[in-house]
Amino acid sequence: MVFIYRCQLELHDSLYFATREIGRLYETEPIIHNYALCYALGLVDSEIYSTTVAEEYSYRYFCPEQVPKYEEHLTPLNQQGIYVTPAVAISHYAILNTWKYANNNYHVEMEKTQKNIPSFGRAKEIAPESKFEFFTISQKPLQLLKWIRLGKWMSKAELTIQEVTKIELKTGNFTFSYPLNPLDVMFTHQVVTYDVINMPPVSLIQNVSICQGHYYEFNNPNKTEKLRLPAKMQYRFKA
Repeated sequence: MVFIYRCQLELHDSLYFATREIGRLYETEPIIHNYALCYALGLVDSEIYSTTVAEEYSYRYFCPEQVPKYEEHLTPLNQQGIYVTPAVAISHYAILNTWKYANNNYHVEMEKTQKNIPSFGRAKEIAPESKFEFFTISQKPLQLLKWIRLGKWMSKAELTIQEVTKIELKTGNFTFSYPLNPLDVMFTHQVVTYDVINMPPVSLIQNVSICQGHYYEFNNPNKTEKLRLPAKMQYRFKA
């Protein structure tokens, strides 16, 4: 038996993370990666961080090394039969913030200098009240958090969940307009065409056409056509 949840996020703070850097402009794409969502939703088991409570909290609030451990953290979700798709904005607004700072090399390197050269940068963020949508697939009922935090600023967001009913598992050709992680879907499905969304740590794809693949079909609110969500997706990582 499979449980599918249609999840909507509404931002209560501006959301910022650097999807791309263009000179001094740091831009946030209105897409939330499924890796980030797993951490924000609290699905990553805290026990896998470390073996002791002290080490767990030191890792959670302080990282001595900037080395991602996605495979180590997300593989247990495959064993639990839980998968989260990336989130796409269904309504959003962008805001542009400019920040300035002074050259403080003399503070860092203890160098004498007579110059104080100001610098600046711009951050394009997603504004509050913007809404995102994604799907959570599970082999057991899930109780997800109502409030989560996302992005560099740990922005607050409200989660609304609707359980999908009347799910049918089918096989055939279909398209899926929402973003997907190509590593997770291409292993089990023959992807024919797609659009690429460049973002770290793994670029996503959307408007995906799949040939003879397994999918879950269910009603799509406010639309006459049913939605076809790829089935048998799991977290997979580059060798």
